[in-house]
Amino acid sequence: MKISAKMVGDLRELTGAGMVDCKNALAECNGDVEEAVTLLRKKGVSDAAKKDGREVKEGRIESYIHTGGRIGVLLQIQCETDFVARNEQFVALAHDICMHIAAAAPTYLSPEFIPPDVLANEREIAASQTQGKADKIVEEIVRGKLEKLYASMCLTKQPFVKNPDITIEDLIREMVSKIGENIRLVRFSRFQIGA
Repeated sequence: MKISAKMVGDLRELTGAGMVDCKNALAECNGDVEEAVTLLRKKGVSDAAKKDGREVKEGRIESYIHTGGRIGVLLQIQCETDFVARNEQFVALAHDICMHIAAAAPTYLSPEFIPPDVLANEREIAASQTQGKADKIVEEIVRGKLEKLYASMCLTKQPFVKNPDITIEDLIREMVSKIGENIRLVRFSRFQIGA
């Protein structure tokens, strides 16, 4: 199938990937846009994984006050260079994550931040609900219940409020593949009147 410039441009607009990457993805997927989007997302995840170990010394503190002034969020998000920290896409990402925090009210940044006693208690509760099942099945059920817990309590594992098909972690990986720098969420605080 012939890949037209319009097809490449449309895919680039959808994904933010480079023109060559879009053309190659379309060629590899025989012009199927949905498959090409999936392929580019997978490539973005692997590219992001390569950048994960790089040091992040720059970034920004982003704030968000929800309409009515009853909910406020502060977020520390870091990247590798001050150039990216001032980049429009990076600023928009920080703002979107702040809005997500205001809406979804995560308790922890990621699963690693859940205190061991809280995690042990949740494991125990999940295991107690599986009486009479084989050990292997119990283990799978407990793992599944913990994944649901992470998705409700941990910012990085929550479905993004603007696009529930991806998590905040996926959103960051996509941005890493677009801008070519490592990005790390460091911490956040959410304030709410009457909570």
